[in-house]
Order: sequence, then C-alpha cells, then structure tokens
Amino acid sequence: ELNGRKFFTMGGASSHDIQDGILEPDDPDFEEKFQQLEQLGALFRVNHRSWWAEELPSEAEYLEARANMMRVHWNVDYIISHCCPSSIQDVFSGGMFKKDALTEFFDEVRQKCTFRYWFFGHYHSNMVIEKKYAMLYEQIIRLK
Repeated sequence: ELNGRKFFTMGGASSHDIQDGILEPDDPDFEEKFQQLEQLGALFRVNHRSWWAEELPSEAEYLEARANMMRVHWNVDYIISHCCPSSIQDVFSGGMFKKDALTEFFDEVRQKCTFRYWFFGHYHSNMVIEKKYAMLYEQIIRLK
C-alpha cells in the first residue's frame, strides 16, 4: 500500500529482440561473431551482459504473487508491470509478440483481479488499450 492505494507490481519480460541469437562471451570466436552480427544489424544479445535467463519470474515468484493477490482478495487499485497480459498484447500487436509464462500469468491476473488501471512498458510506445491498460514509454502519468 502506498498513499492509501493498493498496488500489485511484478517485473520481467521475454526479450523480443533476440531473433538472431544469444552469444556466449566465453566463446573463442565471440569477438568475430559479435562484429559480424553488429555489421548485419542483427537482433542479438550477449549472455549475462544484455540478456539473462532469469528475465522471466521463477515458479516461486509466481506462487508468491498469487499469495500476495489472495491476501488482498485479488483487489488492487493499480497494477504495474514490465509487460502485459497475452490478450492485451494481441490487441495492440495483432499477435506479433509471442505468449509466454508471464504474459499468460498476467491473463490470469486480468481475469481474477479487480483493478482501476494497469501500467506497463516493454513495447516502446505510448497508448491506452481498452480504457484501463496504459502502455508507457516516454510518458509520465500522475496517479490521483
């Protein structure tokens, strides 16, 4: 609770800009592969530098999130997350972003939880979806 308002927050998101792979920094050919991918303008990441396997929550974190939501009877004022529910992703992207365990979990939250607004980033744009989902990138919102 903050300033009389209840919040549910949860981080994490699948990287959607790694289609060209994940480089291992201890690979003997790392520098050569890195330069080649850079020159091609490839979408790649480097393990433990720009990408981490832990980018999505663990099962223990999902259990803790559910327990926290049950404690407040699945009723909060605001939800703040990095990504959003799969169903909301589909609305603004036409299915461009893949569903994963976290976006599916957020669909569960969406179905069970009563909330005023859900704020999220990750998609590098500003827009409001279905009146209560706000994608934020370069915008600042004052909560009243």
